[in-house]
Amino acid sequence: MALVVLGLDQLTKYLAVEKLTGEGRVDVAGDLFGFYLIRNPGAAFSMATGSTWIFSVVAIAVAVFIIRISRTLGHWGWAVALGLLLGGAVGNLTDRIFRSPGLFRGHVVDFLELPNWPIFNLADCAITCAAVLIAVLSVIGIGTDGQRVSDSKKKSTTEDGDGQADA
Repeated sequence: MALVVLGLDQLTKYLAVEKLTGEGRVDVAGDLFGFYLIRNPGAAFSMATGSTWIFSVVAIAVAVFIIRISRTLGHWGWAVALGLLLGGAVGNLTDRIFRSPGLFRGHVVDFLELPNWPIFNLADCAITCAAVLIAVLSVIGIGTDGQRVSDSKKKSTTEDGDGQADA
């Protein structure tokens, strides 16, 4: 999943730079959706534009964490969510490392535009979808190991022998 997201993200960014440089906004569905190439030096809404290196460090930490936890995943939903998150994080990290103006200061290529929303890219879409899926899995109580959280609580209280949960 992560490799697919990373590949599509980098391919679409390459095409956006090649086809949209100097073009201004290209309407796809009127005012509802279009392409508009920008190079974002910060995070969402161009916040913290002088802190690109911090986003790089965070993305590296996220990638290491996901790779480590991936060996213990017991549910397809978590595999998809963390694959989306890893691919999106590495996609934007790749821009920060390799794009101008320099190493760990590179600007992220954004080109998808909706009304009243910051311009974004496929890596951002993947990260957002991952966040939604992680929230859903958490709310319905599915742990990364595939066990329902309520099932593991029941198991620990029955193993306790007295039917009381440990404090």
